[in-house]
Amino acid sequence: MIIGVPKEIKNREFRVSMTPSGVAELISRKHQVLVQRDAGLGSGFSNEAYTAAGASVIDHAEAIYAQADLIIKVKEPLPSEYSLIKEGQIVFTYFHFASSEELTKAMIERKAICIAYETIQKADHSLPILTPMSEVAGRMSIQIAAHYLEKGNGGSGKLMGGVPGVKPARVLILGGGVVGTQAAKMAAGLGAEVVLMDINLSRLRYLADVLPANVTCLYPTKSLIGEYLLQTDVLVGAVLIPGGKAPVLASRSMIESMPKGSVVIDVAVDQGGCIETCKPTSHEHPIFLVKDVIHYCVPNIPGAVPATSTNALTNASLPYLLQLADKGWKDACKQSGEIQKGLSIVKGKVVDAMLAKTFQLSLQDITESLDE
Repeated sequence: MIIGVPKEIKNREFRVSMTPSGVAELISRKHQVLVQRDAGLGSGFSNEAYTAAGASVIDHAEAIYAQADLIIKVKEPLPSEYSLIKEGQIVFTYFHFASSEELTKAMIERKAICIAYETIQKADHSLPILTPMSEVAGRMSIQIAAHYLEKGNGGSGKLMGGVPGVKPARVLILGGGVVGTQAAKMAAGLGAEVVLMDINLSRLRYLADVLPANVTCLYPTKSLIGEYLLQTDVLVGAVLIPGGKAPVLASRSMIESMPKGSVVIDVAVDQGGCIETCKPTSHEHPIFLVKDVIHYCVPNIPGAVPATSTNALTNASLPYLLQLADKGWKDACKQSGEIQKGLSIVKGKVVDAMLAKTFQLSLQDITESLDE
């Protein structure tokens, strides 16, 4: 199979979808890999490293899309890439369809085979390719929040962990999944007063046992969230509905009640966001204000630390990519329930129930697509 690795074009997206070592694995199995020139530079991988691994380095993305059977990316195709995607071409990437009806309809129109990293799911309901990027985003959310709390960056001027005799900042985290847990660990490690809320009581019991003593785990209600936001310095949105749009848990009025110079980071913004005032921003222009409350809503947070993120992504995605390349998408999906969970759109038809529900689209039974 011919696998294409185009350069990412999203604003300040420095990750690449495959490391040279990942390319070498594909080459060892007699596949051909086309890598766009300079695609790996942001992650620290030279064109020569890809050539040494056996890849062909191609100057233009158009040539890669034209030749490849399978396109592997990091982020969703942008409008300028839509027309490059061929009918029946496999596109394997983080799609986050629920946040963009335009992207969804474009992929339906292109009649591609869309397999989403973020919905590949193991039997225990874990999300193996999403998890490492969630870990990065959760940890970075606190690093970013500490930066924007500084007075010179528009914040309230509070030190996350305070000092002896002075209260630390208060951090409220909505969601106790991978992002929320990693954010809580980082904030607690800095000495902040942390409150983590989740509706899963079993998960709360587990987190209460394993997280430090300066993390309080609570079951959320609207009134409780509103009450805590009155004294919250940092709000982290960390809610995930696999394949679906995140529910809004913090309303505009709640956000406007937060102290001046507080910071909101909605990691769920790539799935529509769980905070009403949030809208996607970019690494180039990452923040905006709502009633003196700083909002950081970059949907590709891990792109800022590509040396870590690219390696973590390849570690997670390569086993699935090898199955797709070795067996073809149909047999790979038939033989792997995990990959089948990632199948979203097949030749113009939606096969993911959550996606169909989000945009009120007709749903085709996935077995019909695999038997066609």
